[in-house]
Amino acid sequence: MEIKKIEIDKKQVLDLLLLADEQEDMIDRYLDHGDMFALYDGDLKSICVVVCEPNGICELKNIATYRQYQGQGYGKYLVNYISDYYKGKYQVMFVGTGESPVTISFYMSCGFIQSHRVKNFFTDNYDHPIFECGVQLVDMIYLKKEL
Repeated sequence: MEIKKIEIDKKQVLDLLLLADEQEDMIDRYLDHGDMFALYDGDLKSICVVVCEPNGICELKNIATYRQYQGQGYGKYLVNYISDYYKGKYQVMFVGTGESPVTISFYMSCGFIQSHRVKNFFTDNYDHPIFECGVQLVDMIYLKKEL
């Protein structure tokens, strides 16, 4: 496996980014100033975007793996890589997600713990209802990981 930092043409993988954040204008809010990492195992498998703040905090804004490669450890490998990459530069990494047990358990298996909630984030910021595992996402659940 190989991980590369992508500096230009970040929208070339928009199809993959949209798997994790299904509204393009929401992706546009962080893509230009975020660090993008791509995981290759032969071909592209996973992508993530991390935004760094000057206060010692970074946030994993998007992580996605092509559907045919999900469940094979690529996402976890990428999270571990970026955690190591930012360790020593930042104290805490946050990630926000919908209230989906599958997604929350994935992040917890990567060392994140629940932090806080932003009420009505999805209903207030997206132009359509978003569903995951048959449940409409309403609140943003934040998890954090000490680096």
